[in-house]
Formats: sequence, structure tokens, C-alpha cells
Amino acid sequence: MTTTRFAPSPTGWLHIGNLRAALFNYAIARQQGGTFILRIDDTDAERSKDEYIQGIKDDLTWLGLTWDRVEHQSARMDRYLEAKQRLIDMGRLYECFETPTELELKRKKQLNMGKPPVYDRAALDLSEDEKDRLRAERGSHWRFKLDHARINWVDGIIGEISIDAASVSDPVLFKNDGQILYTLASVVDDTEMGITDVVRGSDHVTNTATQIQMIEALGGDVPRFAHHSLLTGPQGEALSKRLGTLALRDLRKRGIAPQAILSLMARLGSSDPVELRASVEEVVAGFDLSKFGSAPTKFDADDLGPLTARHLATLDAGDVADVITAAGVPDALVAPFWNVVRDNINTLDDVAGWWALFRDGPTPLIADEDREFVAQAFDLLPPLPYGPETWGEWTNAVKAATGRKGRGLFMPLRKAITGRERGPEMADVMPLLQTKPVV
Repeated sequence: MTTTRFAPSPTGWLHIGNLRAALFNYAIARQQGGTFILRIDDTDAERSKDEYIQGIKDDLTWLGLTWDRVEHQSARMDRYLEAKQRLIDMGRLYECFETPTELELKRKKQLNMGKPPVYDRAALDLSEDEKDRLRAERGSHWRFKLDHARINWVDGIIGEISIDAASVSDPVLFKNDGQILYTLASVVDDTEMGITDVVRGSDHVTNTATQIQMIEALGGDVPRFAHHSLLTGPQGEALSKRLGTLALRDLRKRGIAPQAILSLMARLGSSDPVELRASVEEVVAGFDLSKFGSAPTKFDADDLGPLTARHLATLDAGDVADVITAAGVPDALVAPFWNVVRDNINTLDDVAGWWALFRDGPTPLIADEDREFVAQAFDLLPPLPYGPETWGEWTNAVKAATGRKGRGLFMPLRKAITGRERGPEMADVMPLLQTKPVV
């Protein structure tokens, strides 16, 4: 059975970059009728917070990405410690004692000599007495001993990949304070949970190479790996500095529709055009991993607004009745109000503004040369309430009284009544006005 996972760290809010991995792995599992696991990477007890765990679940639920089960890495520490001992017994995990400062000095020396900054395995030459002394002085960390051979796999997006393990430092699996790092925890979990497919960012390619050797050392089956491109800003700039402003919870607060986010992220970076989908099921049905490329992918949050607007325009009043009612629209006007404004809003946050305009009137936009004309026109307005015929009858009367016609007649009146140059048909607007327009 196809089994995928999404393994976020609950040390912050989910952002748009995280979503690509979640969506891709979810789509693969659902297309194959498999299992999608939400695996919380909470081995860092100090930085992991319950509010972030709940936030992850809330964001995924809002998007419609359901999981089949939840796993917490903090509950599986015994499994990681057992794997640690197995690797020690195999001679594949060894204790190291360098401080961060010492490692940085080694790195700089290697770079100055034109060599790759790869750990030199000096710890393997230490005697037991030296290890005891260093352990007492400074503690230790543990590294996985790579087999210096080429690591090959066919990546689901990039294609054939071959990495010389000798060009990579032996990865640290346990920190000086005893914290178990993601590299080992992920390998143990992927092996024991039967993960068949892993899609993640291209910044993990080297990490994948080392994990393949670790999986093989522990006797597991290597999953199919695919590494999607990293997102950049609209001008190709690094997106990492902006991710704090692209948290999913913040996009939700801005009124961005989940359908807009899913539709964009399911196609962004692929050879297929972005197409608005009405549901997560439609997104999954149209997902094709083979269509994605490895080049950096430009992401512009401004693209989410038009997609949200297009989605909202497809909805009926009943789909958003709670939002309309919350804005204060009377029940009898919910349907006509929505039919008038739905093609003229970018997000549901705009609903309240439109109702305030109809209820209280706008700040009129009146050019100096139109002020006398508008005042004369408003004197000809009949009393409330207005009907669908009011606009036509009134403008005909204004035309007869002033001689104005065409744009010179209609535009100043639209701007005076709505405070906007563009918007819904005025014949539809007039019946929604709750107060008589004044100059």
C-alpha cells in the first residue's frame, strides 16, 4: 500500500513552503487509495509547542487535507535509542568530541586549502582514555559513519542522482545535549511505518543520500524519493525571509480561499497551467508529480487574490450566508446582496465593506465640475425604497432635466452613489440602498 507522510516541526506556524510537501504527499496517497500520516517532529522539547501542533492541524483541516493517523516522534524515543545501539554495534555510529568552534576552524582550514569541508573522522583515532577525558570535559555527539561509495537513486522529479558519500560529512544523529536529530528519527519512522514515497524540498537531496545508507544499514526498504523545487519571490529573491508573512493562518485571516491556495500550489512549478479547482478532490485528481521540474519556482502571494475572487464568484449565497449575516445584512437581502457583490470582491473580508456602503452610504466621489450636476440629480431621486426600475427611470429624468447623456451622465452618478468608478450594475445596486444618497 502506498504510504506517505508529512512531518512538520511544531516550532512555528505552517507557511506556504511547508504546504508543498504536505499537498504533494497527500495527493500521492489519495490517488493510490493509500495512507497519509501526519507525523509531528517534536523531538526538540524546548522549541516544540502545543499551540503549534494545534495550529498545524487547524491549517490542514481548513485546506481539506485529512490524515489517516497522527504520530508524535516524542512518543517514539525508545525506538530511536534502540536504533542508536544497533548502529553502534554495527560500527556505523561513533562518538565525537569537537566543539562547534573547533569544527568551524577545521572547516575554514579545509576551505582555505581548496578542499571540501568534510568532517575528517578524527574521533575514530582517539583512544579510550582520550574519549573518557574528553567526555568528562565537554560531552559528546554521535555521527553516522558513511560507507564511502556512490549513492544512486532515480528521483521522482529530478531524475537520476548520484552522490559520492566521500564528499559528504558523516551526519550528526545525536547532539551534545542528547537530542535526537531529525535525520535518524525520520529514517527509523519511515522504515517502521512502511513509508513508500517521500516528497520534499530539493534542499534535502544530500540529506536523502545519507538517509538511504542509514535505511539500508537498519534493514529497511528505501522509499521512492522526489525533491520539488524551492520557492522564490516574484523576482527570484529568497523566499525564506518572507515566510513569516506567508503563514497559512495569516493567509486565512486575509480572506484567501483554501481552494485558491491548493489550486495554485498543485500546479506551481509544473508544466501544467494553474486551474482553479472547486475542491481538494479535484486538486488531487489533476495532480501529476511527473509534470514538475527542478528549477527554482517563483511564488507571488498576489496571485492568490484573483484566484480567490474567481472562486467566490462561483458560490451561491447559501455557501457564504454566515459571513453575509455576520456583516449585518438582513435575511431577506442575503441572496440579492450576494448576487450583486460576488463578482466585485477579492475576499470575503470585502463583504462587510459593501454592506456598509449600502447601509450608510459612501464617501462620494464628486469632481468639482460635476458637483452642481450631482446636486440637481439627487433632488430628482424618489424616496426610498428603490426598486430595479429606479436607476433607469431616475437617469432618464436627470437626462431630460440636464441634457447630459452617456458617460457624462452615468459615471458621475455612479461615483456619487457608490464612491467607486467601477462595480455592479447600478440597476441592481439601487434596491440595496438603505439610505438616500446625499451630496
